[in-house]
Amino acid sequence: MSSPIIIGNWKMNGLTQEAKHIVSTLLTYATNHQNFAKTVVCPPFTQLQLVKEMIESSPFGLGAQDCHFEDKGAHTGDISPAMLQDIGVKYVVLGHSERRKDHQESDQLVLKKTIAAQNKGLLPVVCIGETKQERETNQQEKIVEAQLKGSLPQNFNGLVAYEPIWAIGTGLTANNDQISEMIQFIRKKLVAQYGENGKKISILYGGSVKPGNVRDIYATPELGGVLVGGVSIVPDDFIKLIDIAQEFIRS
Repeated sequence: MSSPIIIGNWKMNGLTQEAKHIVSTLLTYATNHQNFAKTVVCPPFTQLQLVKEMIESSPFGLGAQDCHFEDKGAHTGDISPAMLQDIGVKYVVLGHSERRKDHQESDQLVLKKTIAAQNKGLLPVVCIGETKQERETNQQEKIVEAQLKGSLPQNFNGLVAYEPIWAIGTGLTANNDQISEMIQFIRKKLVAQYGENGKKISILYGGSVKPGNVRDIYATPELGGVLVGGVSIVPDDFIKLIDIAQEFIRS
C-alpha cells in the first residue's frame, strides 16, 4: 500500500462543544507526533468553519460530507462546491450509501456532483458498494462495476471508497479475502476505464473500521487507506487508527 489516508466521516454528529473536543484531541496528538498518515476530518456543514479555523496550520485536512452539483441557485438547504471551496474545504464525500438510500441518489446524480466538485478544485471521495442481498447472490462485482462506470467522470482525479453496505454501522466487517478480492477487482476496472491513470487512483475501504481490525485492513494489497464512520467521533480510537497507520507509511 502507498502511504495511507484516513478520512473521518462524522456523519450527522457533532455539536459545537463535541467538535471542539474531537479536534482539540487530534491537535494535541499532532503536537507530539510527526510524519503521521494523511488524515482528513469531515464534520457536518454546521461545524466546517469552526473546524477549519481550528486545524489551520495543522497537518489535518478538511472534508465535507456532500455537495450540490450547481454553484448557486434556488436549491433550498443545499451546499454548493463553490461554498465549500470558499471556506477552505479540500475533500468531499459523495455517493455514500446512506445518501443513495435515504435521498435516492443515483449514479447519474453522483456523477454530476463529482464533476461539479472537481471543477472547483475539490477532491471527491466517491463511495461504492453492494448490499447484503447483492453479496449473498454473488452480484457484488456487477453492482460495483456499474457504480464505477456510472459515478466517475472521464477525467476523474479523486478517490474511490469501497464500502460494502452490509458492513456500515453494523459491527460487521468484510473479511480479508473479501476486501482484497474487491480492491483488486476495482483496480482492474479503474485501469480498464482510465488506463495508466487508473493505477494511480487511491482505493479506500470503509465499513465498521475499528482499532482492532484496521491493521489487517491496512495490509490489503492496493489499498490506499480507510474511510471511517463512528470511530471518527471517538478521538482516542481515531488516534489509534492514525498510530497503527504509521507501520504502513511509505517514503
